[in-house]
Amino acid sequence: MKSSSHKHIETNSTPMAMTFPTEKLSLNLKNSNMLFETTLQTPTPNKLQIISDIKTNPLVSNQKTPNSNQFKIGRLGILSANLALLTLLTLRWFESGHFPLSNLYESLMFLSWSLTLFHLVLETITLDTLTFLGAMTSPAAFFTNAFANFSLPKEMQHSSALVPALQSNWLMMHVTVMILSYAALIFGSLLSISFLILTFSVSSEQYEKSLRNESPISTMVKFSNSKIRWAQILDNLSYRMLGIGFPLLTIGILSGAVWANEAWGSYWSWDPKETWALLTWLVFAIYLHTRITKNWQGKKPAMIASFGFIVVWICYLGVNLLGEGLHSYGWIQS
Repeated sequence: MKSSSHKHIETNSTPMAMTFPTEKLSLNLKNSNMLFETTLQTPTPNKLQIISDIKTNPLVSNQKTPNSNQFKIGRLGILSANLALLTLLTLRWFESGHFPLSNLYESLMFLSWSLTLFHLVLETITLDTLTFLGAMTSPAAFFTNAFANFSLPKEMQHSSALVPALQSNWLMMHVTVMILSYAALIFGSLLSISFLILTFSVSSEQYEKSLRNESPISTMVKFSNSKIRWAQILDNLSYRMLGIGFPLLTIGILSGAVWANEAWGSYWSWDPKETWALLTWLVFAIYLHTRITKNWQGKKPAMIASFGFIVVWICYLGVNLLGEGLHSYGWIQS
């Protein structure tokens, strides 16, 4: 009896000694891969569930929370810049006696203000969830402001009388709407660029499959469910911002055509600014069309919007730097 009992203990102790490290290793592997697990069989959550998951998910836990001091300081900085730019534009309006959009310097200041305005509005609408928005809008507004103050001629930075071509009631209507459209399109394009960076590790087909809950295991490891939800939010916000900028651009082009007919006797002259405005309109029209097309969901429209980011800057700033065409007064006044 003793020998059989002793043998029984030995036969049981051997597996225990062998399985314990294996179980520990399995537990460690499970903990290390928690960030890459996904539950694509569950239905897509609603907006509040997405926001809740983003706030609590460790994949995005490194971004500042709305209650953190860093976030509060950052938001205060954006708000202060917005108010400072608004004060500058208002004082310039009173000093010159006309709406402060008569040259490139003033339009750059107005563009910076518009970017910070859209930032504050979007950050409020998203319930302070996407606290990284400042990483996109702050550099854009900063470099726009820096270019205006350090690169443009000093005489342009001082208010002056309007040139005859700008002495019209259409100045406020046309130029304001155009600059607002540029700001919205730039902001939306930056969101699309962020979306592409986030989804860089997977192909467009894999991302579309993940949205349809058809993702293979390899994609599930590379691109977790929480990242899919985060990417969806970026994609939707980009679509909404570009959906705001596109009609503003349309109104701006139409109002500009009416103003051109009054000033130059022609609705359309194929001026460089007009041509690039039309190209910008076509690029984002293609984006909006592909965005609602079933087989073009995900990364493909975002690539078009990212290309539109370059086109907007050429239309707004590049053409002005040439100093040619009927809009040459936007650069250096002789």
